[in-house]
Amino acid sequence: MTLEEMMEALGASSLFGEFTDTGKRIFATIARERKVAAGSPLFVENAVGEAMYIVVSGQVRITQHRAEGGDREVAKAGPGDHLGELAVLAPSVRLVSAVAQGDCLVLELSQRDFLSLAPQKPQACLKLATAVAAQIARRTGDCRELLRDALARASQPS
Repeated sequence: MTLEEMMEALGASSLFGEFTDTGKRIFATIARERKVAAGSPLFVENAVGEAMYIVVSGQVRITQHRAEGGDREVAKAGPGDHLGELAVLAPSVRLVSAVAQGDCLVLELSQRDFLSLAPQKPQACLKLATAVAAQIARRTGDCRELLRDALARASQPS
């Protein structure tokens, strides 16, 4: 992919929606193009994540292991979707697995590269960190009732 194509792919993600071309260019320079073959994982549940991904082409199946065995699909990701964004800020345990449904192309932004970039481009890195925090806040808000119910069940005597 050219730098311009990487910038366009970043811009398709809601995390980079408010970035200027200069901001997208900054992150395009540290993004790595990664081809993922059908059936191959981008990451697996319970592994420590150290990178985030933006789907450029193809579909990614998001699954979670069931206590009773097997996996259940919880979502699908396609072009413009981002996955594992918290890992760019800090190592974190993956709550789900992400597996390419067909051949996929993704951009990978590693935590190591993000942290190396931070002293040189603090404003751009802060903007991405803020976008990641806002995304997590939205997702937490979307799950608020589920979290409240789970906490209520957990606090009930057995």
